[in-house]
Amino acid sequence: MARKVLITDTILRDAHQSQAATRMRLDEMLPVLDQLDEIGYYSLEAWGGATFDSCMRYLNEDPWERLRILKKHLKKTPIQMLLRGQNLLGYKHYADDVVEKFVEASIRNGVSIVRVFDALNDPRNMETAMKAIKKYGGVCEAAICYTTSPVHTTEYFVKLAKQLEDMGADNICIKDMANILLPYTAYDLVKKMKAVLKPETKIHLHTHNTAGTGDMINLKAIEAGCDIVDTALSPLGNGTSQPATEPLIATLKGTEYDTGIDINKLLPITEHFRTVAERLTKDGFLSPKVLKVDINTLVYQVPGGMLSNLISQLKQQNKSDKLIEVLQEVPRVRKDFGYPSLVTPTSQIVGTQAVLNVLNGERYKMVTKESKGLLKGEYGKLPGTPDAEVVKKIVGNEQIITHRPADDIAPEYEKYRSELDPNFITQEEDVLSYALFNQVAINFFKNRMAKEKGVDKDLASSKDRVYPV
Repeated sequence: MARKVLITDTILRDAHQSQAATRMRLDEMLPVLDQLDEIGYYSLEAWGGATFDSCMRYLNEDPWERLRILKKHLKKTPIQMLLRGQNLLGYKHYADDVVEKFVEASIRNGVSIVRVFDALNDPRNMETAMKAIKKYGGVCEAAICYTTSPVHTTEYFVKLAKQLEDMGADNICIKDMANILLPYTAYDLVKKMKAVLKPETKIHLHTHNTAGTGDMINLKAIEAGCDIVDTALSPLGNGTSQPATEPLIATLKGTEYDTGIDINKLLPITEHFRTVAERLTKDGFLSPKVLKVDINTLVYQVPGGMLSNLISQLKQQNKSDKLIEVLQEVPRVRKDFGYPSLVTPTSQIVGTQAVLNVLNGERYKMVTKESKGLLKGEYGKLPGTPDAEVVKKIVGNEQIITHRPADDIAPEYEKYRSELDPNFITQEEDVLSYALFNQVAINFFKNRMAKEKGVDKDLASSKDRVYPV
């Protein structure tokens, strides 16, 4: 029986986040939005992740206005976003009232599908967001951060998928942010998930092509019954981005998995994004390096963005020669810390601690407050049991948190509103922008006011900003 495979294209979000520091502008998307809407995609991933920060920090764009304009043009194709659970789009836990208001505003302004994840795969950190997505009429796509360790077995992921479905997830996403899921493992995982999930629950696979295995992962997952896969149009596809869209469509054409997408309709759109990629290259944001196969991903399980951060940290200390030592230390720290996934924010925590351990010549001689917080349970429940001696050395006799971390955060939306100068508030969404990115939002609001008064100030730009997943 024919089973049409659905495609989510990431060209408007993760493709340029992964390859070009999220620097694609709205005016570079507008010329082809109407054409994209006619392709027949399951969804277009166009918001969330680092786009929110980048819009305000570097592009002098209101992320909410970008979303509304995208929605005006994408009348048939759902807009999908990426949300970091209780962290929303920031790097810390927010109170439940802020989480609910952010989800409501996202859906009201144009988002249809929300992919929500937690770095530790702690469902408690996803619960408030998932309930809000359902409450305000969005499609709830709960994501499992894929990683490998003695704890992260196929059975672990299958059980987690069922738990998230029971919590109300419409789709289950296998989020392979580091491209370490291997093709036959993907086949096995999808098969076993399909066996326990309801027939109507879609499985959505997200991978990258950093290690050169992305196309094979997608194909084997599709053969196992995967319903939706993420791809990126070829000008910003492959490498650290998602596998390219066009080759998969061509591969599946005429088979039982035929996507039904006409590749000829993609050609003018691809041509347009080729010029965008040329601009990003010219401005120094897109490097040919991102297209090279990086085997470090498979050996050390370090995602591309995390690797860039490690290289940058060592360069600042004039210790670039210590990179291999740091890469070898990363899995040791990860084991000591109970095997957290290497995704924002835990990838930064583990990576920075590995750098400190190597540069100080003694493990855990110097410890970041984030490392301590992770071991104390401030980020949620660790997947495995952390090393007792390391916990004793870092946490000492302080109390370990076993409840949901956000339970300790009092409602804070009105506090953020009261802190913000009323002159800056032109829409209710501005309060949420401020809540997530305080100073960045203030700078953006000042810039917006200056522009309205006819004084056009460009926000500072940076060519070496590394954006996490």
